[in-house]
Amino acid sequence: MKVLVINCGSSSLKYQVIDMDGEKLLAKGLVERIGMDGSVITHEKIGDDKVKTEVPMKDHNDAIAQVLAAVQDKDHGVVASMDEIGAVGHRVVHAGEKYAQSVLITDDVIKALEECIELAPLHNPANLMGIAACQKLMPSTPMVAVFDTAFHQTMPAESYIYAVPYEYYEKYGVRRYGFHGTSHKYVSQRAAAMLGKDLKDLKIITCHLGNGASCAAVNGGKVYDTSMGLTPLEGLVMGTRSGDLDPAIVSFVGAKEGLDLAGMDTVLNKKSGVLGISGVSSDFRDIEEAMKDGNERAGLALDVFAKRVKGYIGSYFAEMNGCDAIVFTAGVGENSASMRAKICENMDALGIKIDEELNNVRGEERIISAADSKIKILLIPTNEELMIARDTLELVEA
Repeated sequence: MKVLVINCGSSSLKYQVIDMDGEKLLAKGLVERIGMDGSVITHEKIGDDKVKTEVPMKDHNDAIAQVLAAVQDKDHGVVASMDEIGAVGHRVVHAGEKYAQSVLITDDVIKALEECIELAPLHNPANLMGIAACQKLMPSTPMVAVFDTAFHQTMPAESYIYAVPYEYYEKYGVRRYGFHGTSHKYVSQRAAAMLGKDLKDLKIITCHLGNGASCAAVNGGKVYDTSMGLTPLEGLVMGTRSGDLDPAIVSFVGAKEGLDLAGMDTVLNKKSGVLGISGVSSDFRDIEEAMKDGNERAGLALDVFAKRVKGYIGSYFAEMNGCDAIVFTAGVGENSASMRAKICENMDALGIKIDEELNNVRGEERIISAADSKIKILLIPTNEELMIARDTLELVEA
């Protein structure tokens, strides 16, 4: 079966076509500036050059139509007709407590996603638009929703409950949900395979480090704890997000700067993180270059980021009473040897020792721990799209 994977943002859309017979990637692409001037689709048939086409796209219906045209194109497409697409897998950010696993999309699922919009106002509306557009253009093709939050639903109450009046959880669903679940699930499964062990027998700390970043404690294949919370703002320092901070900062700075709650929300989500500390960029590559040029605040931003990750690793080590493996993934985790080294530095007491030579690599699946490291350290490029396609195939075949 061929599966089309759709990942919708508010003004962008990523897609892949995967032949699940052998899990072969056939095509992938990106649609940008949906609903704006200069909207463009960049399509790549694997093995061929990328094709970039600027075409007006007023909404997600137009964007999906362009995707379907691209995958059927006689020169650059990978299917003769959409009848060859057996199912569509949609990445959906938030399902609250409603779903602990991927589901076939029904009217009840759509209703649940609409009810979770207030928990993910930037993401769920776009996900819903993508689903609606596909349903309109492919009405007889089964659709599956794969949730960012689902993998984390195994957390015990002591990991997800906040120390605020319990009625806020009962009335509004205020609790830690966690995100990047599809990535954490994929790399924990790959880590077990690489180590030749059963996932149920392993304690793994997964570090999804990119512009958005999170860690998870995976004990026996189930998430025990994770760093992101009610929203993706909690936890690690990120590209533009503050991560953990004293909540009194919101009222204190808001009063000083004359900012209301919405203004402070913008500061913490879009003007903070390594961008806020460095004043350079939210892109870690730019910050590393600035540090090399002597920018002290750039160096400080990287130090703060590494320290926060190191702190979560130590915390999860304690929570799980040990650890068998640490996994680095996502943009920074996969590509920055210096950041991986900085995070693992001076952790010998926990049995964490990285091999400098093995670590000198970008985006290649391998074990990078030293021979005498008690804990295995792995670099595993994430593949959320494949995880979505696998769940989609499983549900549709069932």
